[in-house]
Amino acid sequence: MSRRRKLNPDEEELWDKVRRTADPMHPVRRKKRIDDEAEWLPKPVRKAVPRSVDTPAEVTAGLKPFVIGSKAKLGRKRTHDLAPAIEDDIAGAPLNMHKKTHTQMKRGRLDPEARIDLHGLTLAQAHPTLVAFIMRSYTAGHRLVLVITGKGKVKDTNGPIPERHGALRHQVPHWLQMPPLSPIVLQVRNAHLKHGGGGAYYIYLRRNRSL
Repeated sequence: MSRRRKLNPDEEELWDKVRRTADPMHPVRRKKRIDDEAEWLPKPVRKAVPRSVDTPAEVTAGLKPFVIGSKAKLGRKRTHDLAPAIEDDIAGAPLNMHKKTHTQMKRGRLDPEARIDLHGLTLAQAHPTLVAFIMRSYTAGHRLVLVITGKGKVKDTNGPIPERHGALRHQVPHWLQMPPLSPIVLQVRNAHLKHGGGGAYYIYLRRNRSL
């Protein structure tokens, strides 16, 4: 491999003259600087924030003061029940009968004209028995009858989802709202303690116009 010869002073002077008059075939590209892009980019809009510590209401508008260590006020109490209790569901039903008669019935001052006890029956046995009893009572012209269901036994299933006890107690009100009983049942209410309390229902029937 041959070594490059060094130019003498005369040759270097001649080479400098030629280099100054010649145009480069591949000009060096100028790198774009970040500062050049900042000239045409839109400037960010900044919202003015009050810096004064004497006016915290402007910064914490709508927030109530809270002291560390104090308890938060929860207001309305909420439960995690998937469905309301059967007593609440029946008590919240609209009133369809005379208000004075309804008050007397709730206080246990009206004696049922007929009653039936569904204790010991399965759901399949209790449904037709209840339908036959209500139809006979309506045919006989009765207005107030008593259906005893019992409160049911509490079962500890140890499962993640609690199970309701008292299948008859929960099912009877639904049967009374379905045909063929719904056209002749006027009101369903929980019985007074003297007539069974939470384990029985007052059934107030419509008047039989055929009698």
